[in-house]
Amino acid sequence: MALTLHPDVSTADTEYGIVLLDGRDGRYYQLNGTAATAFRALADGSTVEQAAERLTAAFAVGLDQARQDVERLVAKLVALKVVTA
Repeated sequence: MALTLHPDVSTADTEYGIVLLDGRDGRYYQLNGTAATAFRALADGSTVEQAAERLTAAFAVGLDQARQDVERLVAKLVALKVVTA
């Protein structure tokens, strides 16, 4: 499941993760390091499972929890209409 960023949304890497800036309304969303890792994986074409595995390799989290976290991240970003999945 690759995420596709809305054309009006830009990203910026920060010391703490990634910021998504929605040019349609000026809102921005900060993704912490964990969410940024999952976001990058999904944006590069990884599946939810692959993104979850990347989280388990980088952080002290089990696979089931990582999968749930990735699924929640995708659902939230889609609901905000900053990405399509």
